[in-house]
Amino acid sequence: MTNTDVPGTKSDMNDTTTDDARTVGSKTADIHRPPAPIPFHRLLSVEARKLFDTRSSKIMTVVLIILVLASITGRGVVSGPKLHTLIGTAGIGFGTLLPVLGILTVTAEWSHRTALTTFALEPRRRRVLAAKCLAPLITAVVASLFAVLVAVPVTAVTAAVQDVPATWEISPLALLGWTGTNVLVVATGLAVGMLLLNAPAAIVICLSTPILWAVVGKLGATGEVLTEWFDLNTTATPLTAGDMTGGDAARLAVSTIFWIVVPMTAGVVRVTRKEVS
Repeated sequence: MTNTDVPGTKSDMNDTTTDDARTVGSKTADIHRPPAPIPFHRLLSVEARKLFDTRSSKIMTVVLIILVLASITGRGVVSGPKLHTLIGTAGIGFGTLLPVLGILTVTAEWSHRTALTTFALEPRRRRVLAAKCLAPLITAVVASLFAVLVAVPVTAVTAAVQDVPATWEISPLALLGWTGTNVLVVATGLAVGMLLLNAPAAIVICLSTPILWAVVGKLGATGEVLTEWFDLNTTATPLTAGDMTGGDAARLAVSTIFWIVVPMTAGVVRVTRKEVS
């Protein structure tokens, strides 16, 4: 009998050793294979949860809901059952709190020193920033829808209590424009917050800007021109009314570039290059 016929010979050992080596090699290759990237929808879900699971965000959400309910109800009592007017009243609270929501979204990681953990789990920072920005923008749309859902029954109840006919007419373009304005307000907070990475400074700038532009607008012809082209509150007024012209669109584009595009771009560059500790 030859060696090749006897079990456990050197030839069989070599075959077994070769198979084991292949198995070990394949396991080694699996161990060193890079993990699958985190899906963007999971990043978006995490960032959306961060908007409402902290103490400050919960307080802000409750205050925003109470402010919307109180402002719409109070305006209905004073101005009567006019749906368009009541919906627009919610913009008072949105203009104050929505930009703060955007600011806190992009600055909380740095103030709480959790950016290191976030960027360690997802090193591609632009994907994280995209999820951070998209979550509050979607929240602005949801908040606008909430205001509409509150204004409709308040209009009906006010008409019944005051025994007057309700005014239900509202332009779809005006409603879309008003919602778009709320989105721009949040985007402004996101841009300024990402540029500064400092919540108090960004909040002060966003909340004091309307007052400063009101002063600039009274400084003669030059101040009026600057306000017409660079004050986002002024340029967004035709959008809210739903009657924009070509000139209105050009002025809105200039103010959007000045307040959102430029600081957002600079902020993204800063965050992607910033050392995290």
